[in-house]
Amino acid sequence: MRRIVIIIIVVLTMMTVNSQTLTERQKGLAACACLMAQGDLDRLEPAVKMALDNGVTINELKEAFSQLYAYTGFPRSLNALGVLSKVLENKQTNWQEGKPWTRPAEWDDAKAAYELGKKNQIQLSGRAFDYEFCPQDDYYLKSHLFGDIFAGDQLSHADREIVTVAALSGLEGVAPQLAAHKRGAVNMGNSQELVDELCAWLDSDGYTLRSKWPKGDPNTAYAKYFTGNSYLADVGGGMMNVTFEPGCRNNWHIHHKAVQVLICVAGRGWYQEWGKEAVELKPGVVIAIPAEVKHWHGAAKDSWMQHLTYHKDVQDGASNEWQEVVTDDVYDLLR
Repeated sequence: MRRIVIIIIVVLTMMTVNSQTLTERQKGLAACACLMAQGDLDRLEPAVKMALDNGVTINELKEAFSQLYAYTGFPRSLNALGVLSKVLENKQTNWQEGKPWTRPAEWDDAKAAYELGKKNQIQLSGRAFDYEFCPQDDYYLKSHLFGDIFAGDQLSHADREIVTVAALSGLEGVAPQLAAHKRGAVNMGNSQELVDELCAWLDSDGYTLRSKWPKGDPNTAYAKYFTGNSYLADVGGGMMNVTFEPGCRNNWHIHHKAVQVLICVAGRGWYQEWGKEAVELKPGVVIAIPAEVKHWHGAAKDSWMQHLTYHKDVQDGASNEWQEVVTDDVYDLLR
């Protein structure tokens, strides 16, 4: 009987760990890291206020923005700290200063910093990691990033990886590093479920939308013709900006007696005509869709996408004809 009880306790404990979910505090850290990495200071300011309201301390944000200089560069780190300083000019009573900052002992002992960094790097990577191709970077990683920086006690190792994964999610061209840090986030104490939830949340709430174009309002009027969520913003001149969340696409449809023009301005997606291969949409790609051609367009699975759209050569009686959904067996063939 005692053995059965022990087994039940172990199972319940494992279920509790595996059901770990993202807290509002962690969302605050992640949002700030993602926007800081993009250099989006306009969106960063309200995100900083949100983080402070949700329990992230002032000193934790200082530590997060300082750490991320190693991933995003000093200019963006300093700009983010400038935003934090500006926000604190109107400091709210519920915002916490947090644990007092103390100078890590490793900063005065290069060998100790190197050994700490080596230990942290092994834990994060799950194995010994030596970058022999470039000894300079190997030393910087061990001694400075995982040594000096990780020696600070404002953030736990688990929180540091949430911050790093969120920042890398906001950058382009860093897919190998993002994949490595997703694994490292688990090795540093986060559950796989939490890391997956983190990345999904950053996408669903638009933080990984790397764009200066407005996201707009939910496209409720046409929602029944879309798989996933889309947003509309009137940018003037008869032109609309359409934002697709990752995986979102519209149904097959036809524009009768009008040519539709698409201009991709952010992210990555797809355009496909009936019976033809799909065309990848990236910023700068322009598609002129002839009248009477059955087609669909939308975002890639792993990326937001925005395109401007307008109609030209519009004739009397022009209309849109919405047809069947783009099924998963069609969409899933695209990479």
